[in-house]
Amino acid sequence: GIVFIIPVIDRPITVDLRVLSVDLSSQRALTKDNVEVSIDAAVYMRVIDASKAVLSVTDYRNATVTLGAAVLRDVIGMVDLDTLLTQREEVAKRIASIIDEHVSPWGVKVTAVAIKDIKLPDTLVRAMAAQAEAERMRRAKVILAQADYEASQMYLKAAETYVKNSISLSLRQLDTLLEVAKEHNLILVVPSSLEVTSLSALAAAMFKRSQEGQGSER
Repeated sequence: GIVFIIPVIDRPITVDLRVLSVDLSSQRALTKDNVEVSIDAAVYMRVIDASKAVLSVTDYRNATVTLGAAVLRDVIGMVDLDTLLTQREEVAKRIASIIDEHVSPWGVKVTAVAIKDIKLPDTLVRAMAAQAEAERMRRAKVILAQADYEASQMYLKAAETYVKNSISLSLRQLDTLLEVAKEHNLILVVPSSLEVTSLSALAAAMFKRSQEGQGSER
C-alpha cells in the first residue's frame, strides 16, 4: 500500500529480493590431516524478509560473507584432504546448511555454496604427481607381466602339442631353418629323405661357410 515518509525522521531503504552472489576468495584453511589449502568459493543467497534484513543486522551482505568465511574454515577443518577433493559437493552442501541456519534470523536464505577452486601447496602437488606417475608405471608393469604370463601359457601348450605330435615339431624346425636361410640369403637344398636333424646340421654348415667367405673377402 501507500507508505508515508516523514522527512528528516524517516528514510527509505531499498532491499533487493533477487538472488545475490558473494565471493569468498582465497580463504586459507587447515584440513583435518593438517594440510593447508586455499579455497575460492561463492555463496548464493536472497532476502526473504526485508524487515528482518534491515532491522536485525547492520549489513546483511557483509555479515553473511564474514560468517561464511568462518563456517568454511570450520568445515574444512573437520574433513581430510581426500574427502575435500573427492566429495566437494557434499562439503559445499554442509557449509551452505550451517550458514543458512545462522542467517535465517536475519531474513536471509542461503540457496547454495559453490567451491570454485582448491589450491594446494606446490610441494604437495609435486608429490601427488609423482604418486600418480608411480601408479601408472605399476599398472604398466602389471600389464606386461600379465602378457608374459599369457605368452608362457601359449608356449606351454605349443610344447605339449610338439611332444604329442612329432610331425608338428619337425615342421616347426623346418620353418625355423627356412627363416634363418632367408635372413642370411642362403639357399637350402633339402632331399626328401633327409631327416630334420640332418637339415639342422646342413644349415649350420652352410651358415658357417658363408661367414668364412665373408671374412676372406674382407
